[in-house]
Amino acid sequence: MDNAQQKLDVTIEGLQGEALPDEAAFCIPDPAQHQTSGKNVQPAISWSAGPEGTQSYAIIMVDPDVPTEFENFNKEGATLAADMKRQNFYHWVLVDIPASTTSLPAGADTGEKSPKKLGRTEHGVRGVNDYTKFMTGDMAGEYGGYDGPCPPWNDERMHHYTFRVYALDVPTLGLSGAFTGPDAEEAMEGHVLAQGEAVGTYTLNPAMR
Repeated sequence: MDNAQQKLDVTIEGLQGEALPDEAAFCIPDPAQHQTSGKNVQPAISWSAGPEGTQSYAIIMVDPDVPTEFENFNKEGATLAADMKRQNFYHWVLVDIPASTTSLPAGADTGEKSPKKLGRTEHGVRGVNDYTKFMTGDMAGEYGGYDGPCPPWNDERMHHYTFRVYALDVPTLGLSGAFTGPDAEEAMEGHVLAQGEAVGTYTLNPAMR
C-alpha cells in the first residue's frame, strides 16, 4: 500500500471502551451453547475529508488475529493459545464510495440477512468478505457487505477489528464480481492520497469479557 502523506481521522461509534458492542457481532455469547447468532449491524463510521484530489473512498475491515490452524477451533476441552500463528480475516470490503461521503450510519451496509448480495449499492460497491470461504451447508454463499465478529469462543487472544478508510485519486477501482480485500488493496496501489484507521476489540471467550 502507498505511503500516504496525509492521515484520515476515523471514528467508530458505539465502542464500549475499546470493545465493539454485541449488536455489531455476527455471533454473541450464549451460556448454554457458547455462542449464538448476533444482530450483525455494521457500526456507524465517519472519517475526516480527504485531501484535494480525492475522488472516492474505500473501507476495509480486517481481523489479523484469526488462527491459521482449525483443529481445536471451538472444541470442547481445548483452547487456542494466544501465541499461536495468526492470519488476516476480511470482514468488510467496500470501494467506490463517493467523494461527497464521509460517514455511513449504523446498518448502512447490513440491510439484508447474510449472505448479502455483491455489487453496487447507494453508498459504494461491495466485495466479498471471508465468511464466503468458511461458511458451509445452509450458510454457504458469497458474503458481501459487512459481517461482524465471530471469533472462536475458546480463543485466548483478544481479536482486534481494524476499520481502514482510504482516500483515493480515482472515482472507481474498476472492480466487480466477487473481489476480495486483497484484490481491493492491490487495486488501490498508487492511488492512495490519505488513509486512517480505528480499532475495536471483541471476544466470545467468557474469561476475557
